[in-house]
Amino acid sequence: MSTRYEIQDQQWRLIQKLFPPERKPQGGRPAVDNRWMLNAMLWVARSGAPWRDLPDTFPHWKSVYTRFRRWQKAGIWDKVLEHVSLDLDEESIMIDATIVRVHQHGSGAKRGKTKQAIGRSRGGLSTKIHAVVDALGNPLRFELTGGQAHDSVQGYEILQTIELTMKQVLADRAYDTNAIRSLLKEHEAIPVIPGKKNRRVKPKYDHDLYKERHLVECFFNKVKKYRRLATRYDKLACTFQAFLTLASILVWLA
Repeated sequence: MSTRYEIQDQQWRLIQKLFPPERKPQGGRPAVDNRWMLNAMLWVARSGAPWRDLPDTFPHWKSVYTRFRRWQKAGIWDKVLEHVSLDLDEESIMIDATIVRVHQHGSGAKRGKTKQAIGRSRGGLSTKIHAVVDALGNPLRFELTGGQAHDSVQGYEILQTIELTMKQVLADRAYDTNAIRSLLKEHEAIPVIPGKKNRRVKPKYDHDLYKERHLVECFFNKVKKYRRLATRYDKLACTFQAFLTLASILVWLA
């Protein structure tokens, strides 16, 4: 039985060679096809259901989860995202952050909330996704922090790792800090950032270009269609980020 969550033929052709070949365990059952496994992972991501609730039409949930974690530990998800994001438009980049509420099942990891990018904000336990997208709204970079982390602090750290020379950087006024503006000036980047209300001298910026900043909001809307990302059920930050990477791959493939 097929579902509307399954990866399409043309999408699979672009990435299938990036996944490790299925190998039959010695003396065991034949390995399950990677595409079938990926479709099962997509069902979990889109439905938000626990792994144990995976329908019988897919492989056993434990086999799917094991392969999902194996690919995560081996860096396969990052490798696939890097492969599909080669054709990017970096004339301008946009940065923003969004809050994800942590479900009660998502807390309680052994390493503690701080290590797992869980913090406490107004709505309770939450995780914040900080993302950078290109001029077309496709994801370039994202990081996870606790929900209480300020956008500009993590934003500055992310921007330091990106080639900014002569690029237009779009962000809302939460990123209007002296540190970020100095960083952009150092790289001859063009800030398209409105000034905070408490600034005596309001910086000039391109109002028409600033309207394009909605594309980063559109990216958040796209990944939050995956219920596993709209609410955090995963205790481990690495697992939650793997789902975010998987959703970002599908954004590029779309």
